[in-house]
Amino acid sequence: MAQTEIAVLGGGCFWCTEAVYLEVKGVTKVESGYTGGQQPDPTYEQVCAGTTGHAEVVRLEFDPDVISYRDILEIFFTIHDPTTLNRQGNDVGTQYRSVIYYQSPEQEATARQVMAEMAHVWDAPIVTEIAPAQPYYKAEDYHQNYFAQHPLQGYCAFVVGPKVAKFRKMHAQRLK
Repeated sequence: MAQTEIAVLGGGCFWCTEAVYLEVKGVTKVESGYTGGQQPDPTYEQVCAGTTGHAEVVRLEFDPDVISYRDILEIFFTIHDPTTLNRQGNDVGTQYRSVIYYQSPEQEATARQVMAEMAHVWDAPIVTEIAPAQPYYKAEDYHQNYFAQHPLQGYCAFVVGPKVAKFRKMHAQRLK
C-alpha cells in the first residue's frame, strides 16, 4: 500500500475546499474540520461565532507518488483568494482565514516557496498564514461531503459550484 501524507489547509468555508479536493487525483481522503484555536473539541456554532480562534480547514490524505504537496498547494492558491484577510467572499471572520498548517519542516519550506511564487500571480499581497500543525478536530458529520449531498442548497449552488467548475477548468489534468 502506498504511503500517504497529510495536508491541512484553510481557504474560507470548508465546504468549498473539500468539494474541490474530493476530485483531485491522488487525494485519498478529505475531511472537514477545525484547527488553530484554543478551545478543545469546538462545535460549528462556536467556530462560526469567531470566539474559539479556530479556522475551518480540510485535512487531506494524499499519495505523494501521484500528487505532490507542491501540486496540492498550487491548487489551493488558485481555488480561493489568498489576498483577503479573514475573508472569502461574503464569509467574514478569522474562521475563514487563508492558512496552511504544515506537518514537517519540508512542508513548511515548500509552502513558503509556493507562496512566494504565487505572489507574482495575484495583484495584491498574499496574506496566507503558514503555521505548524495544531490539534485538529473533525467537523460534525453533516459537514462531510456537504456539496455532493446538497448541490442545490443556495450557498452550494452559488458559491461552491462555481469554485469546483473553476478548478475543473484550470486543473483538468488533475481530476480523478
